[in-house]
Amino acid sequence: MKYNITVIPGDGIGPEVTSAAVETLKEIGNKFGHTFNFEYSICGGAAYDKYGEPLPAESLEKCLKSDSVLLGAVGGPQYDSLPYEKRPERALLGVRKAMGLYANLRPAKLFDALANVCPLKNPKNIDMLVVRELIGGIYFGEKGIREGKFGREGYDVMAYGELEVERICRLAFELAQKRRGKVSSVDKANVLKTSGVWRKVVHDIHEDYPDVQLEDVLVDNMAMQLVRDPSQFDVIVTGNLFGDILSDLASQCVGSIGILPSASLNETTRGLYEPIHGSAPTIAGKNIANPIATILSASMMLRYAFDLKKEADALDAAVEKTLNDGARTADLAEEGKPVLGTREMTEAILKNL
Repeated sequence: MKYNITVIPGDGIGPEVTSAAVETLKEIGNKFGHTFNFEYSICGGAAYDKYGEPLPAESLEKCLKSDSVLLGAVGGPQYDSLPYEKRPERALLGVRKAMGLYANLRPAKLFDALANVCPLKNPKNIDMLVVRELIGGIYFGEKGIREGKFGREGYDVMAYGELEVERICRLAFELAQKRRGKVSSVDKANVLKTSGVWRKVVHDIHEDYPDVQLEDVLVDNMAMQLVRDPSQFDVIVTGNLFGDILSDLASQCVGSIGILPSASLNETTRGLYEPIHGSAPTIAGKNIANPIATILSASMMLRYAFDLKKEADALDAAVEKTLNDGARTADLAEEGKPVLGTREMTEAILKNL
């Protein structure tokens, strides 16, 4: 089989980690008889530096024509003073919106080999999936600056329609049916009208999935419970803002944000796959970034975009074996274990493939 993948290296450590993922996909292709064609697209800060725009039309067109998209990271402090519409992050939001990627899947699983790296005392079996609504809510709502009661004020409108909530919740329930059968819906219904609508829709949809356990968790309590006992959660479904924050918190429960992948999906098989870590400009070009999150994002692409389950399982197993062998990058450093650079960790994973 042949698959066309658009690669957006992006900024900071993005080129390093996407290169690692491309190498592993090529090896998967060699072993399983597939051809992956890679076409590179420039977006984010790199695109602004070259074209004065974070998301050139040609770059977006490549994403829309591909079978799926692999992204590294965008952004950096040098762009913080740019006008809002010129910032690198607008490219990411623009790609998500144009591709209709309403669902962001962010798994957080504690590898047995990393139990000592987990900051929690006596961590149990942590294996959760954050299902984040991705193209609605406060990030895409009306926003601006105006004169207010206390001078100039910024405003960002959070709004969710019933259909937006329904489609993300149906996906969460369907994923839970394939896992451990539990959905935790996160909102702030005691304060926000938006969350009131969210909660009602979730409960209405739940009637179609009687085999799945549903619980409502207020977002502040969820943050506390993730620190106290993350093993209690299976599938967590929530809106854009809450999901952005909580998934980063979940990453620390399993050792490092450097090992967490993500998949952004729509109604088709085409999606966008990226690590949840940022561009990490302070370590860019130093061969110390952890490539595992991006490699596991490539695995999610194999699984969800191309329906290549055996291939995805093989890549996941290679990552786990590498960690079991004691290989660590700097963010996972343990006494007595070798600390590998980005390239060396990638080579170790390739060897285990």
